[in-house]
Amino acid sequence: MDKLKRVLSGRDAEEPSGLAEVIDATSLGWGTRVKGFIACFAIGCLCSILGSCLLWIPKKGLVFFAVFYTLGNIASIGSTMFLMGPMKQLKRMFEPTRLIATIVMLLCLILTLCSAFWWRKAGLALLFCILQFFAMAWDAVKKCVSVCLS
Repeated sequence: MDKLKRVLSGRDAEEPSGLAEVIDATSLGWGTRVKGFIACFAIGCLCSILGSCLLWIPKKGLVFFAVFYTLGNIASIGSTMFLMGPMKQLKRMFEPTRLIATIVMLLCLILTLCSAFWWRKAGLALLFCILQFFAMAWDAVKKCVSVCLS
């Protein structure tokens, strides 16, 4: 369990004790991190499910779906920041192997909200939601393909 804590918090290697004390004093405890992760992830799932339910409302349903789906994705991404910490999360998101997927994901999050609120194009909002899904799944698909081919 301690190894898992060190890996997720970005402290895989042992650090000097003085620096470790400063980091421990200024960061959240492991229990608080797990609670924050669970709460944020649950909010993300709830928003995504709520968006799917609101999809069937006449006229505005697609816009509600796009907004709640986007908020759910933002909350889900934010939930992993509790486990790893915000800086390590951002470093991992912008690694060269994940850079394109991260840029597409962030761009689609913004464009989904723009198409729902400013442009008022429900079809475009749905397209950007689909692209959000593919951008988030890209890393997993890439790993599956590499494992299957090797």
